[in-house]
Amino acid sequence: MSKITFSTREIKILQRNPNVQRVSERAITYTDAFKNKFLDEYLTGKMPRQIFMENGFDVDVIGLKRIEQSAYRWKKAYEKNGLIGLTDSRKTGSGSPLKRELSPSEVIERQEARIKLLEGQVELLKKLEVTERRLLNASANLNPSSVYQLIHETIKQNKFKRMTKYFCDLLDVSRSGYYSYLKASASRESREKLDIEVKEIILKAFNRRGYKKGSRSIKMILENEYNLIFSRKKIQRIMKKYGIVCPHRRSNPYKKIAKATKEHQVVPNKLNREFKQGVPGKVLLTDITYLPYNGNSMAYLSTIKDSSTNQILAYHVSDRITLDIATKTIHKLINNKKVSLHKDAFIHSDQGSHYTSPRYQKLLKKYGLGQSMSRRGNCWDNAPQESFFGHLKDEVDYKSARTLKELKSKINHYMVYYNNYRYQWNLKKMTPIQYRNHLQVA
Repeated sequence: MSKITFSTREIKILQRNPNVQRVSERAITYTDAFKNKFLDEYLTGKMPRQIFMENGFDVDVIGLKRIEQSAYRWKKAYEKNGLIGLTDSRKTGSGSPLKRELSPSEVIERQEARIKLLEGQVELLKKLEVTERRLLNASANLNPSSVYQLIHETIKQNKFKRMTKYFCDLLDVSRSGYYSYLKASASRESREKLDIEVKEIILKAFNRRGYKKGSRSIKMILENEYNLIFSRKKIQRIMKKYGIVCPHRRSNPYKKIAKATKEHQVVPNKLNREFKQGVPGKVLLTDITYLPYNGNSMAYLSTIKDSSTNQILAYHVSDRITLDIATKTIHKLINNKKVSLHKDAFIHSDQGSHYTSPRYQKLLKKYGLGQSMSRRGNCWDNAPQESFFGHLKDEVDYKSARTLKELKSKINHYMVYYNNYRYQWNLKKMTPIQYRNHLQVA
């Protein structure tokens, strides 16, 4: 007990403090709520003197030594008995023992108080056991920030005061890290608000013109159409955080076209994967892909792609995979007035039976087009064309088409979008049409 005594005026001032239960000339009894609050702040790093001052106490009146003694006593009581140790038990256990025998009513009153205390302890232990199991299960494979959030929510919901150290030890995380996490809550909420705003912007680009896109396409659309510049890493982080998933291309589940017969001729690979020659209308890639629709119906798409600009120059959709699907694509290419072919233009394809056909090869010679073929079984020799089919199948909901006419309409819509509005990373963030014009000017 401190040697400082309080004057009548000081006693009256202390009695008005809501954190004081009672006060005499030489002693102060603090409320249990203040003890809990004190330890909460003390264990986060605050000095005892600062805590007392913030709660309306004049340090010069009560004395620094009294404050330090109280802090030491409360800390030891909590470490020994937990929450129960902070409870003021002097109402029932203080003073010298009575010399007289207790009356029956006093015995009953004391036994009821003890039973109530024991029941509270048992209930707390039961609640704590359930909470422990839930925390251990929920914290598996979580990062420290998520574990801190879990501890904070548990303490807040269940009103487990003075249990922070226990839960941090239980889940094997730093207590100082937990309090740092709480201090940063304001800045974290601010970042979350900004992330939500960015997410809405990214979603607009993600769903732009009805086709879902990846981080590269989103970055290019934001720059070209919204005049907004976000780093690709930021876009990827926001997409991952809010589950914005870009469709991933899957390998072709269908078998390749039957091998060419003996009368069919294979021509050399004059391209040798030199796809980007910087000359529009010179290197033309072609291939055919399957488009299943309406449950059990099948259609086929033949395209011709400019390897330098990625522009789709001609395409044909059919419900038959006869030679006509390849020859009609060539006719459409030649009849397309918007397409200007180089004098040394040539068609590159795989060794499928359509392209080794004498009739097909004769048609190419008629229009003055050269021919090149990939090596046998080597899809990488025609990689840009395979890549286009992969993107188309990811972005077009062709399987939902009920008729061939509806399927053709979806393909037509996508071709316009792809050539004119789909920005591409390897085209200097331009669309195929923009890049074609860029090369022509250059």
